Amino acid sequence: MSVTGSAPMPAGQTVGKVLLMATALGWGLNWSVLKFVLQDWPPLFARGTAGLLGALCLALLAMARGDSLAVPKEARAPLLAAASINVFAWMGFTALALNWLKVSEGALIAYSMPIWAMMLAWPLLGARPTRRSLVALGLSITGMLLLMGGPEFTATKLPGVLFAFAAAVLFALGTVKARKPLAMPGPAVAAWQVALGCLPMVALGLILERPNVLSLSAKGALGLTYMAVGPMALCYLTWFGALRRLPTAVAATSMLIVPVVGTLTAMPLLGETLGLREAAAITLTISGVALALRS
Repeated sequence: MSVTGSAPMPAGQTVGKVLLMATALGWGLNWSVLKFVLQDWPPLFARGTAGLLGALCLALLAMARGDSLAVPKEARAPLLAAASINVFAWMGFTALALNWLKVSEGALIAYSMPIWAMMLAWPLLGARPTRRSLVALGLSITGMLLLMGGPEFTATKLPGVLFAFAAAVLFALGTVKARKPLAMPGPAVAAWQVALGCLPMVALGLILERPNVLSLSAKGALGLTYMAVGPMALCYLTWFGALRRLPTAVAATSMLIVPVVGTLTAMPLLGETLGLREAAAITLTISGVALALRS
């Protein structure tokens, strides 16, 4: 008599899930590390500098792989648009949001972007929301309202909410408008996007924030190095590797681990607390986003 069990997972999928978990952990920890670096440097200058260092790492990697860094003429406008929305707005606005918000608050609002992508697809692409989509929207909005309904969530946090919300909506808009990938190798695309998006951040930071470059402590320098090498460079590689081995929907849904990792790591690193209200808000919002991704 034979015993029937579940089929073993293909080796490629196993590797893909390991890479996916590494990506989620790296990007999640980045939220806490970023707020740590913000103790020494202002947000635009800090995030932009880390991004330029990360772009350099990605460019060196692309050249080591033998990839061309040349940008085809037809790809220049889409590349600039993607850098503006996916990098400048996303990275810059989320960094600014942490001036007013805790990591759990900023990450949760920012990672609601699949909800807004679903809603923007209706007027822009004619994709009408389904019942499941509306339930997802209701869950996520309820979670965010619960998060912002606590006694410590005063009007002083409103700028942070607006920056995080703008980052989520603009990233969603970029997702909806990006109808086809650029005809360039992945590391080269990432290098150009990050560089083009972060260069204006550094310029604006120097003009508006006037940072004291020498104020970066040893711990801040370690955090900046992690931001550049980890989330900006290595995590892009693990992300591309995961996408080659797993369905896109699985990879996208798994990224909901990122705000959870950010929240949990902020507790020991930054001394942030997580109460029942925050935990319930995270559960509701992420459930809604997961439902939106499935639909």
